[in-house]
Amino acid sequence: MKSKKNIIFAAVSFVVTAMLIAYFFPREAKFRYQFYEGKPWQYDLLTADDDFPIYKTDDELKTERDSVRFHFMPYYQMDTEILPTQISKLQHDFQTSVLPKQVNQHYIRYIESRLTNIYSKGIVPAVMLDSIRKGNSRRINVLINNMSEIKPVTDLYSTRTAYEAILDGTPRSLDETVLKSCNIDHYLVENIAFDANASEKLLNEMLQKISTSTGIVQAGERIVDRGEVVNSQIYSKLRSMKIVHESKSGSSRQRGIIWLGQLILIMGILTCYAMYLAVFCHDILYNRRNLSFILLCIVTFCLLSEIFLKYNINLYIIPFAILPIVVRTFFDSQTALFTHLITVLLVSLIAPFSHEFLILQSIAGIIVIFNLNELSQRSQLIRCSFLIFISYVLVYLSLSLYQEGDINKINWTMMLYFGINFILLMFSYLLIYMLEKAFGYTSSITLVELSNINAPLLKKLSETCPGTFQHSMQVSILAFEAGAMVGANTQLIRTGALYHDIGKMINPAFFTENQKGIVNPHDKLSFEESAQIIISHVDEGVKMAEKASLPNAIIDFIRTHHGTGKTKYFYNSFKNAFPDQPVNDAAFTYPGPNPFTKETGILMMADAVEATSRSLTEYNDKTIKDLVNRIIDAQISDGLLQNTPLTFKDIATIKDTFMDKLKTMYHTRINYPELKTSELK
Repeated sequence: MKSKKNIIFAAVSFVVTAMLIAYFFPREAKFRYQFYEGKPWQYDLLTADDDFPIYKTDDELKTERDSVRFHFMPYYQMDTEILPTQISKLQHDFQTSVLPKQVNQHYIRYIESRLTNIYSKGIVPAVMLDSIRKGNSRRINVLINNMSEIKPVTDLYSTRTAYEAILDGTPRSLDETVLKSCNIDHYLVENIAFDANASEKLLNEMLQKISTSTGIVQAGERIVDRGEVVNSQIYSKLRSMKIVHESKSGSSRQRGIIWLGQLILIMGILTCYAMYLAVFCHDILYNRRNLSFILLCIVTFCLLSEIFLKYNINLYIIPFAILPIVVRTFFDSQTALFTHLITVLLVSLIAPFSHEFLILQSIAGIIVIFNLNELSQRSQLIRCSFLIFISYVLVYLSLSLYQEGDINKINWTMMLYFGINFILLMFSYLLIYMLEKAFGYTSSITLVELSNINAPLLKKLSETCPGTFQHSMQVSILAFEAGAMVGANTQLIRTGALYHDIGKMINPAFFTENQKGIVNPHDKLSFEESAQIIISHVDEGVKMAEKASLPNAIIDFIRTHHGTGKTKYFYNSFKNAFPDQPVNDAAFTYPGPNPFTKETGILMMADAVEATSRSLTEYNDKTIKDLVNRIIDAQISDGLLQNTPLTFKDIATIKDTFMDKLKTMYHTRINYPELKTSELK
């Protein structure tokens, strides 16, 4: 309902939304140009305002870093104390006769010389030696008393190869068997170990020395002019200019100016959205729950985008298509598409490659609207998610081929992001259910499920009150057709019509459509008592619906299908029987409230028309027309429809629709002739 309070709430909501989005958006200046390598420059002459470096690309830097790592010689530490220790141990064993008696000074001197030579080259663990030999480097840096010395990998020994080298070099003057008895392996210990700290420190220093730029552009230097093809050299300059421009956070004053520009731009986009709602969707703009829900959806996706960009997560993982799916589920297709486009426009202000982002997300939103135009089954959400995934892939590949002109430059990792997006879209089924419960909405899918005649309440109604069930079915047909003609929610009307009389299950025999015999239970009751029993079916129906957890949108049909009207049969009967007595109007009046939407208003008219039409003795154009006009005109004169948004034109259309459908329902069937049998002669 449009009121001053609702208008103020809407205005404040849009301002707060704009400020919230702008507050979390990054403050970096945005580069104003879009450019692609191999494509013509579409703007005027561009020159450098200031000096700036020409930055290397990430691939170039990666190549240089990989080259440094490839040629890097790791550092190892040599323990110079091991050799004298092992020589002393050898001399001690010789002097204390630990060694065999056959061993003399010639053997000891040979072993000492070989140990000195081997230890000077280095002994490393066998596993480490295999790893070094399998690596790229053929030399290593060895720190000896804090002095670096380069040693070939081929000179290194393990304890086993050192032992074999000593035996293989045995001079002819010595007996190899005696040499083996000296237990040479006892004096072979690794004296070289990997120095992780020194290696990492030096490697980092070498990586930091890699220059991130290849040159510099002087202030005033010409970069590119209109129509000129952006080659690799120009592309590097433009890319560097963009990096420098967007990295200038500037002073607090500059940040404030950037924020002000963002706020004005965001406010402008949201104002366009508010204008759309003001013209086409009053029920959203001036309804606090609906407006809060829509704006919350927009803010959520904007903030998610900011978080993803802040932590360098690809933006295409976010399932933006969930937004039109959710909005379409609870509102109309036009609003769903417009809401999606507004959100995508806002996010494009911070999205990298905004042109690509806008195209991909806009097409995804259009696909959602076309596939969910008539949303009636949850399986449609699965199909829609798959089609969105296909559209992302095809559009991205097409854009890549158009912009790069080289299939080898396609980033195939994007397929992974689109796949994650597809998986997240599959959860829209669960999200819709949660939003229904949180905001009290009723989706078209839920309405379709509730309108199944095998639903518990409807099945019980058909068994307990078959006459009422048939009446409800006929009312749903009338109301559905009339609703379609005046742009109402037909699925809501159909479902509401099926449930509007469930309260009659408490006392089914007191309603004429369920009476089987000639005995009428009302004959034993006063007019007031009969009226109260009839009126009670509204409250009883509400209780049953609430117990069954039916949506409020359906319960509204039960409450309002008689509005604050009177039980005319018993009211008129009382006045005719007791013309001189005052009438207690409250005893014959339904509790209401009166209908307040198109849908509930149409149901009230359809209910009264269908019920009264059963009393006609003759069905023709005149009797049906008189009946429809009389019933609906009486409801209008009683003020029962004054709270609905139905116009006089809508009511005229509804009357015509009722007349046509009643003629079809009560058309006369032809009599089939009996087969005459000839007499045998």
